[in-house]
Amino acid sequence: MPSGRSSTNTFQQLLTIESAGEISGVIPKGKILKIKLEVDTDPPPGFVTETRYLLFPIPFAVRSYSLPDLFAGKMHAVLCRRWKTRVKGRDWYDLVWFITNRPELRLSHLEKRMIQTGDWKDGEILTAECLLERLSDTIEKVDLNKANKEVAPYLKDKDAKTTAVWSKAFFQEIIKRIRFV
Repeated sequence: MPSGRSSTNTFQQLLTIESAGEISGVIPKGKILKIKLEVDTDPPPGFVTETRYLLFPIPFAVRSYSLPDLFAGKMHAVLCRRWKTRVKGRDWYDLVWFITNRPELRLSHLEKRMIQTGDWKDGEILTAECLLERLSDTIEKVDLNKANKEVAPYLKDKDAKTTAVWSKAFFQEIIKRIRFV
């Protein structure tokens, strides 16, 4: 039974998962490992899913959004997250990951996400040019020092060095590499 409902239209649920000794053996005795799962109960339409097969820690299948739709979700977070003066550096770190790994971005799904949250007018078409202009404006307004400090605790040393290059000029340059479905 759901323990609560958050403002992002997700249910929170406590699960107990048993695992094989070789997996649970890496967690010190008496310690609790918490994994947060969120399930969107009202996702916007227009996405594609795929089944992926992972091998570690044991072979299993997982169904997820396709990369173009995951990229659309991350772009929505970068453009539309409403945290006043707080900045979620992980969004910017992930944006760099997507641009580096070059999946296409599904504009139609991003448009539907933005309509659902009131960040885009229903009936208007979101074009690549319009998105890049809006993203450029967001880059000019973001406090990248705050973004860097927010993401730093989650990074290994070598990854933390990659954020040293973050600047408005860096992000303005790399967004030109975004490809669209």
